[in-house]
Amino acid sequence: MENFETLQLSQPLPHVLQVQLHRPQARNALNTQMGRDLRALFGPMKFTPGDWRCVVITGEGDKAFCAGGDLKERQGMSDRDWQLQHAIFEEAYYAVLDCSVPVIAAVNGAAFGGGCELALMCDFIYAADHARFALPEVGLGIIPGCGGTQTLARAVGERRAKELVLTGAPFDAHQAQLWGMVNQVCPAGELLSAALACAQRMADNAPLSVRQAKKAIHQGLQGDLQSGLNYEVAAYLPLIHTQDRREGTLAFNEKRKPRFKGA
Repeated sequence: MENFETLQLSQPLPHVLQVQLHRPQARNALNTQMGRDLRALFGPMKFTPGDWRCVVITGEGDKAFCAGGDLKERQGMSDRDWQLQHAIFEEAYYAVLDCSVPVIAAVNGAAFGGGCELALMCDFIYAADHARFALPEVGLGIIPGCGGTQTLARAVGERRAKELVLTGAPFDAHQAQLWGMVNQVCPAGELLSAALACAQRMADNAPLSVRQAKKAIHQGLQGDLQSGLNYEVAAYLPLIHTQDRREGTLAFNEKRKPRFKGA
């Protein structure tokens, strides 16, 4: 397993990758190196996830998932350096969004700015009951620039997203769940086990089917219903010819757990 300066990787379950944001001295804030590390880790997963069938992203400690962009590192940056750094962040975050296997955010504490945007780039979010979220960029003279204006609006609706982005006001995990941004709120001590249980359930399913279903849902929501239905059928048909499709049917009829190979 590859080593990264700002990420700690582990395999808590078969086929499940756990990614821990690891800058505890800075509340896991996003610096240039973390952007490079996320880009390097997730970039290949768009087409070649290997044996991984699900990814869980969480933060080091119990205080912060990710406090957002590291403003201490940005102090004194030239406009060009700021822009170049932001390009790295864009590439990293878009790689998370484009990951072909499901990505769960296990938000263990504060997720502000870029931390909130990283969670929103994941397929869905589990949050500790003390977690808090915010997109405060308008108070810094910028706007959310790593997907926040788009992913938040798709999660909570245009009007709520405008309220949260234009005020920069923080909100808690229970509010986020009520608005449709967070899937499940857990006691802090149960967060990771709940996220991993969900990851294991997905990892036990046919991996090619999970990947195709993920793409069909995401792509289908980018257009009208008929286009989505067409995309769904296009994603379905290749699965007919897989060994896993035959194994799934056989296992059902033999009343046993299927042994999926991803082929």
